[in-house]
Amino acid sequence: MEKLELKLKNIKCDGCVESIKNAITTFDNVDAVSVNKETGLVRIYGKKLNKKELTEKLSILGYPEKTIFN
Repeated sequence: MEKLELKLKNIKCDGCVESIKNAITTFDNVDAVSVNKETGLVRIYGKKLNKKELTEKLSILGYPEKTIFN
């Protein structure tokens, strides 16, 4: 099993956490998702995880990935 860790922006409440979990678990290759709203850390577990595909979906939902520049 692979693990992908992302730092996301705009996670402010439990509703945000649920939105992220619901969106990511729609991918067939994702087994589990954990979200820490205080740190913005999202851990995605699964097989053959496609970071680009996952980050694009999250960005569309309003949770873009943090970079060192923002």
